[in-house]
Amino acid sequence: MKLLTYLRDGAVRHGRLVDGDRVEELGDGDLTRWLTRPPADAPARGALPLGSLQVLAPIPHPGKLIGVAANYQEHVLEGGADPLERERLAPRLFLMPPTAVTAPGDPIPLPSVSRQVDWEGELGVVIGRTAKDLPVEEALTAVAGYTVANDVSARSMEYGYARDLDDPAVRFFDWLAGKWLDGFAPFGPYLVTADEVPDPQNLQIELRVNDEVRQYGTTKDMIFTVAELVAFASRLMTLHPGDVLMTGTPAGVGATTGEFLSAGDEVTVSITGLGTLTNPVSSTETS
Repeated sequence: MKLLTYLRDGAVRHGRLVDGDRVEELGDGDLTRWLTRPPADAPARGALPLGSLQVLAPIPHPGKLIGVAANYQEHVLEGGADPLERERLAPRLFLMPPTAVTAPGDPIPLPSVSRQVDWEGELGVVIGRTAKDLPVEEALTAVAGYTVANDVSARSMEYGYARDLDDPAVRFFDWLAGKWLDGFAPFGPYLVTADEVPDPQNLQIELRVNDEVRQYGTTKDMIFTVAELVAFASRLMTLHPGDVLMTGTPAGVGATTGEFLSAGDEVTVSITGLGTLTNPVSSTETS
């Protein structure tokens, strides 16, 4: 199934997409409610035209929004780093605030604290049940479904005063803060249930900026697979229904060439079978 969260008559509701242009409403609230109480045969309230609804991120307020750094070797190499030795690594997880989430079609706001805002097309994973200390072999049983994501990233931070940018700690926390900004985690437009994605390591990812292809990769090139990421995350923290994991980006980010997003740009990410996520870029924040 393709499941959506949306606004209808001013209220958040959720439903399933049918025939590509109609939505059968399944209940009130966002898809977290469906994840925690998935009915065997959800009674639909009737079909609504998709165009009449304001589509939101599938999970607008995830309890945990987890990112993964450096999970594609070619992305590591394009940044000038040495190849990573998987055998000596643990997945590099980080947390982002729910305020980073933005809906399909909504603008990515350029922040006042950075002039170097970059794109990162990624596979998003939505957790479907409470899970702790999962073995890799069972990890995908905790996945409710998959979505298209864009881990927007500020590559430099400017706070209005001089700092020691040669300090590794300053560089690390600037990198981390560059993931936290409002609207920097668009995902959607829907959640595709796991039964429709037999192999999450066999999906093509494409990102375009203003119709120009900037990233094209495949999830088979992940350093750590989806199952390994979910299992590792569950060792560090209890996973709950509606938690979202963004799994890293392939090569082709703007930092490689020094090209960054500007107001008026449009960023589109497509993943095999999961749909297309499009967001415009808005002018710099003033507040």
